[in-house]
Amino acid sequence: MTNPNLIPAYAEIFLMVAASAILLIDMFMSKRSVAYYLSLATLAVCGVITYADYSAGTTVYTFSHMFVSDPMSNLLKLFSYLAVGVTLIYSRQYAGERGMLSGNLGGEFYVLALFSLLGQMIMISATNMLIIYLGLELMSLALYALVALRRDHATSTEAAMKYFILGALSSGFLLYGISMLYGATGSLDLAEVARVAASGVVNKTILVFGIVFVVAGLAFKLGAAPFHMWVPDVYQGAPTAVTLLIGGAPKLAAFAICIRLLVEGLLQMAIDWQQMLMVLAVFSLAVGNLTAIAQTNLKRMLAYSTIAQTGFVLLGLLAGVVGAVGAGALSADSSNATAAYSAAMYYSITYVLTTLGTFGLMMMLARAGFEAEEIADFKGLGRRSPWFAVVMTVLMFSLAGVPPMMGFMAKYAVLQAVATSGLIWLTVVAVMFSLIGAFYYLRIVKTMWFDEPVDTTAIAVPLDMRVALSVNGIAIVALGVVPGALLNACLNAMTKTLGT
Repeated sequence: MTNPNLIPAYAEIFLMVAASAILLIDMFMSKRSVAYYLSLATLAVCGVITYADYSAGTTVYTFSHMFVSDPMSNLLKLFSYLAVGVTLIYSRQYAGERGMLSGNLGGEFYVLALFSLLGQMIMISATNMLIIYLGLELMSLALYALVALRRDHATSTEAAMKYFILGALSSGFLLYGISMLYGATGSLDLAEVARVAASGVVNKTILVFGIVFVVAGLAFKLGAAPFHMWVPDVYQGAPTAVTLLIGGAPKLAAFAICIRLLVEGLLQMAIDWQQMLMVLAVFSLAVGNLTAIAQTNLKRMLAYSTIAQTGFVLLGLLAGVVGAVGAGALSADSSNATAAYSAAMYYSITYVLTTLGTFGLMMMLARAGFEAEEIADFKGLGRRSPWFAVVMTVLMFSLAGVPPMMGFMAKYAVLQAVATSGLIWLTVVAVMFSLIGAFYYLRIVKTMWFDEPVDTTAIAVPLDMRVALSVNGIAIVALGVVPGALLNACLNAMTKTLGT
């Protein structure tokens, strides 16, 4: 038996060793800032390793073809590091004021965040269904613990229980679907599953039932309606720092396993899973946008916004092969397919970057004993802090799809892919629900600039958080005005990945 090539997994190996080391070092350190800086340094080193792989532009398999380093996985990992790193910067003061960094193991917040990231990295690079499941469980277990980190906080404990049940349902559906796919094809390797499915000798009934359960499991993980259930409760009940860890980088990992399972493994069955994604997309757009209008809690509103944004990601995924199905020839590496999948990838990255800033501003306004999570808490922000009110306005405009923000280009790219696939009616439905969704985003802008401030307390913002929030807001505008670089990076990554 030959030794596996460890080079493609260097980033994962380093992260695992570093996270374990940080946990041990923190036991002997009285200053909580040590774990914070070590965590950021760890993410930086992982970024350097992954960027070197991304620059090479090659696709390398290892561990008996169960793990891959390809352009798509490397680009998604780079943005995952960015998302987690920015989250740690935003969360430092917030978590400290709420006792989440105190005690003998105060660094557990950072260590659990790193281990959840490790699970996401494994999900992103997995080409074997069992490895996907192991990565999913590693990420989920760390996030369950993070939600319940405030042990004496009843709301957080309730949110942790609900999130655990949601995760159990997601894992159960996904694992049962995987077992049926294994029973139908005799393999857990996605390439072998695709080959057997294309051979025509597989029991299609079992395969279709497996796809139904796999898609349901993915829908739970994405938070798509009607599988969203307690997602708003989890967003509202979890500490804001943890909510961002749930709503940020994991969305990139969820997108990756959708591509791995549905496109790389089950493309020949696209006519079956497309219809399911279509229903999920329409439901998500309707439930997310309509229900968000009635919310007064900003975290809850953003949870329903997430459900609506998931609808757009699903539109990009289903648009990739609709035209090819109609022509009777499925192909994942056609120009229309890669354009659709890269649009969905670009949309996922856009959503994560925008979500980072939005929750970061909520943590900026929060202080000990006060959670700035009601829309009313943003009243008069334009007078208290004009610059950060501008940043929040930019973020809301981006989520609403107002040009020239990054969110507009993301929506346009997805809608263009859907229209190109021939689903004009679906494009119209998405545009209509986007117009409805603009209302609750613009309501926050109105609250900040035109309502009288209730709280006139000076806003104290640490320098690192101030810089990160400012760069976050500027990036949303810059990547909307000049979107070519990131769009082309997503297109090139998806083209090279599906081409192999």
